[in-house]
Amino acid sequence: MSAPQSRAHWGSKFGFVLAAAGSAIGLGNIWRFPYVTNENGGGIFVLIYLAAIVLLGLPVMLAELTIGRHTEKNPVGAFGHIAPKWKWVGYLGVITGVAILSYYGVVAGWTLGYIVKSASGDLDPKAFGAFISNPAQQIGYLLVFILMTMSVVAFGVQKGIERMAQVLMPLLLLLMVALIIRGLTLPTAAAGLKFYLYPDFDHLSAKTFLFAIGQAFFSLSLGMGAMITYGSYIKKDDNLATSAIAVVGFDTLIAIMAGFLIFPVIGHSLTKGGPTLVFVTMIEQFNAMAGGQWVSCLFFLLLGIAALTSTVSLLEVATAYMIDEHNVSRGKAVLIIGAVTTALGVPAALSLGAVPALSSIAGGKGFLDIMDFLFGNVSLTFGALMTCVFLVYRWGIYNAATEVKEGCPTFGKYVLFWRIFLGYVAPAAIATMLVYILVTGQGLG
Repeated sequence: MSAPQSRAHWGSKFGFVLAAAGSAIGLGNIWRFPYVTNENGGGIFVLIYLAAIVLLGLPVMLAELTIGRHTEKNPVGAFGHIAPKWKWVGYLGVITGVAILSYYGVVAGWTLGYIVKSASGDLDPKAFGAFISNPAQQIGYLLVFILMTMSVVAFGVQKGIERMAQVLMPLLLLLMVALIIRGLTLPTAAAGLKFYLYPDFDHLSAKTFLFAIGQAFFSLSLGMGAMITYGSYIKKDDNLATSAIAVVGFDTLIAIMAGFLIFPVIGHSLTKGGPTLVFVTMIEQFNAMAGGQWVSCLFFLLLGIAALTSTVSLLEVATAYMIDEHNVSRGKAVLIIGAVTTALGVPAALSLGAVPALSSIAGGKGFLDIMDFLFGNVSLTFGALMTCVFLVYRWGIYNAATEVKEGCPTFGKYVLFWRIFLGYVAPAAIATMLVYILVTGQGLG
């Protein structure tokens, strides 16, 4: 067995913020946020979402980064280091990350397919069903996207993940700004922005609160160990509090910008969410505008970048586990986890119409939908709940605060607030989401 490997660290705080924000910024921010906003009242939903980001997302984000930096380990090693009997929470996070990556890679592959379609002028909004039911294309694009993800993670923390973030995150911002400017010139822009920005309290309901909280939580990559793993690479003299604020702020900015990108294009007439928004409704709008083919290229390139920065963090969680707990080289760990996730992703890819037996397994849900429900909703939510309980009631809020104060001596004055929100507000909100998911069988993420 080879000698233990020294812990990698981020090259700079800016690099970490870009990488962690890239993990949080995914397809959910750019296509899910707008359609959930549309379905839940527009501006009033956005207002509650922003409050939930501060009161729920930020405390849990800081908790995960703190656990990671204190232990300098992957989720399994981190929980085990502080309290060995809690190691199972770390295993849950690693398994959840691998499972999510397997089917997320399928959806991410669609962005590659539509970059190709856009470049070739093959923009038929009615062709989406045929595209996802084509087994060769689905498996092929899944494999390409997983290989792209593996190639980044294989180069390590600084030369792979951080360097990728430093190139792709600014590009993502530039693409968003360009697409927003184009959208604001459309005749549908005024009506769309009014609906998006004006908080109409007539649309306020319990569902609005629940879905806003869910969007705030699921958009930050919490509950699966990604932020614990990324936090383990933070240097001891870095300010964890401002790092958490920067990551949450960047992620929220992109979500809000996504609204400015989508609503001017579609107005607020959207009736269906999910893939229909991006691969049907948006295609229809692109076809109707001057230069729509190239706008479409940029749009799907933007989605592809957002997807890649997320899949990289998912793969890194399991890779770090293999390196830390089994002393496997990074290259070998990436190959093993990449192979496992691809194998799991194949039935997800084939469940979209290519193989009828996989398309309707239970309650009309296919393999991909079931995986998303079990891991992208139930497991993720439960993992976040256990993280809150662990930090406050097992490790201790003041022990955790000592770690935060290493790089932020003034944090002591905020510990009580952190305890209230992490010990009571966040667990209550997350438990409510979990109950809703289990009772209704409907995901929030």
